[in-house]
Amino acid sequence: MPFLTRWDDDSSRPSIGSALRDAAVRAVLPGVAVFAVIVGIGWVIMEPLRGFEAENGVSRWFQDRRTPTGETVTKFMSMIGNTEYVIAVGVLVALLVLWRTRQWWFAIVPILAISLQATIFVIATAVVGRPRPTVERLDPTPPTSSYPSGHVGASTALYVSFVLMATRLQNVVARRVLITLCVLAPLAVSFARLYRGAHHVTDVLVGLVNGLVCALLAWGYLRRDPAGATVTDGTGREPAAQSRA
Repeated sequence: MPFLTRWDDDSSRPSIGSALRDAAVRAVLPGVAVFAVIVGIGWVIMEPLRGFEAENGVSRWFQDRRTPTGETVTKFMSMIGNTEYVIAVGVLVALLVLWRTRQWWFAIVPILAISLQATIFVIATAVVGRPRPTVERLDPTPPTSSYPSGHVGASTALYVSFVLMATRLQNVVARRVLITLCVLAPLAVSFARLYRGAHHVTDVLVGLVNGLVCALLAWGYLRRDPAGATVTDGTGREPAAQSRA
């Protein structure tokens, strides 16, 4: 699949200017379209559907089934979607990838994904302004509206980026373990946010879509040309004998 192997098919080093242009055209501009769709869905929820209050029944269903153990487990599950945690993990992994590959243009993929997602999320919540579910919330909620879920969007953007990056690992066991854990992480956050009364179902679903699309946009942000790729030494640099004049 060329989309998955694009970073291996062409590992040539881009200039900073060309990378910024590609990010603007291939990630930011499509992100504007994603934002428009998310706000459009939010408008439908708040206007024709009048807040879609039927979803509060789902929130009450989760509330009625809370247990001390469930509250403890979901507190941890929700924490991995916190802004500080997502940023810290994203930066740490980006630095690790940079150290291992010396390819800054590849290492910034998760940073671009979470930044794009966060921008869309913050503006969309301000525009839509959906109230939180009418149940007891187990966590202090930020002063943003319920729609879409920022925790779910951030964790999805981050961990789907890691899933895509993990496809490059040569060790089969490590690759499968990492992909499995990274797929489960945003699903765990999604469940926790519903269980703890922070979001409606549609908030979580749109958050998942926002994070997924932003991760895919970040993965494909840089133009790659397998047919015209330059052979590199594995660190993104051309071997001296084959470097361009």
